Amino acid sequence: MHPAINVSRFSIDSVSARCITISARTNFTSIVFCLLLRSSEMHLARLSASSKDLVHFELILANSLSILLPRNLIVSERDSSCCCFCALRSFAKNKRRIGLGVTGLADALLMVGLRYGSDEAAVQTERWLHILAKSAYAASVELAKEKGAFPLFDAEAFLKSGSMQTMDKEICSDIKKYGIRNALLTSIAPTGTISLYAGNVSSGIEPVFAYSYTRKVLQKDGSKTEEEVVDYAVRMWRDLKGDTPLPDYFVNAQTLSPLEHVKMQSAAQKWIDSSISKTINCPEDIDFESFKSVYMEAYETGCKGCTTYRPNDVTGSVLTVSSSKEKPMEEDGADVIYMSEPLDRPNELEGSTYKLKWPDSEHAIYVTINDALVNGSRRPFEVFINSKNMEHFAWTVALTRMISAVFRRGGDVSFVVEELKAVFDPRGGAWVNGKYIPSILAAIGVALGVGWF
Repeated sequence: MHPAINVSRFSIDSVSARCITISARTNFTSIVFCLLLRSSEMHLARLSASSKDLVHFELILANSLSILLPRNLIVSERDSSCCCFCALRSFAKNKRRIGLGVTGLADALLMVGLRYGSDEAAVQTERWLHILAKSAYAASVELAKEKGAFPLFDAEAFLKSGSMQTMDKEICSDIKKYGIRNALLTSIAPTGTISLYAGNVSSGIEPVFAYSYTRKVLQKDGSKTEEEVVDYAVRMWRDLKGDTPLPDYFVNAQTLSPLEHVKMQSAAQKWIDSSISKTINCPEDIDFESFKSVYMEAYETGCKGCTTYRPNDVTGSVLTVSSSKEKPMEEDGADVIYMSEPLDRPNELEGSTYKLKWPDSEHAIYVTINDALVNGSRRPFEVFINSKNMEHFAWTVALTRMISAVFRRGGDVSFVVEELKAVFDPRGGAWVNGKYIPSILAAIGVALGVGWF
């Protein structure tokens, strides 16, 4: 134990069904960790550091894990016994796999002055996750001493697998002697919502998306609101430094290169048993060879998965960054700009009609989709939505005209189906042909999807 660290200074601040908060104080720094029991995520970024002394940070992290991990593994073990099917229950118990991970990595790196995506940040990430993995395996061995190893445990095969090749010798020795309770222990799960609850820290091992951005939030009535969100590390910087400009190591997902994303994922993967939830942001104008190199680099550096995202104007995204660039105005001051001329309607079109019977409606709704031959391929051209129920008249006419106008503009119009299927009625949906449909509009979206997409 480092002489500056006094274990007696650790204190359990609060315990709940979902989280244990533990604080530790040293001569150099005050750190607060939150271990989310249900999600098995260690909150790395919830700390206030007055120094960049990584040795002290790592010692506190290791001691926090040694206190909290045994309880977390026991909670996870209880949860895994709740499987609904016997086969799943048997499979779960035979391996007892869990997924302990982290959230807030990028903010934690910022707080010790490291640029996400740099070689130094990759090395530090590997060190922190090594501490996590070592502590998790040690806790699982302690449980094995008390409760026995997982039923399919084979010491020789286990010690030859995955990260055990580089695991600390004392851990390997204990596993050989006592066994281990869990076949797999570490994983990086998606933590977007959890990270918001934790004060909008950076999510999982992702970089900060943006230090200030707009988030679309779905309301109970089906409407959406837009909320301005500020990153946890930036708020802390402002509290400590006021209006001092952010240092150059405050990078975000928009400014990192794809290969820097891969570098951080591969650094984490060394000590992660299962896969990692990580999105590699690519620029919209990335060429094919550069895009290919992202996957090749992920494969060659040992990543178990690779997810890329390239923005586009059709499907949009949940998160958007406000642009400071002003859109150029037309010289005549018009506020409507037509992107393209609508396609001309042929004299004859082929199509299909679908009958929808909604439980609360006395009369059926008929959806007709006509398609046209454009540049040698068929595409949806127009729709007609009709019903004898006059209560539906106004909105069915409006929807008919709107969707047909979109179809006639050309381009990728598949988003229309997804938008309609996402609409739900606050009064409740209905079961149609064994499938729950959240609204009449969603049912029309399903019909359009069956017909074309």
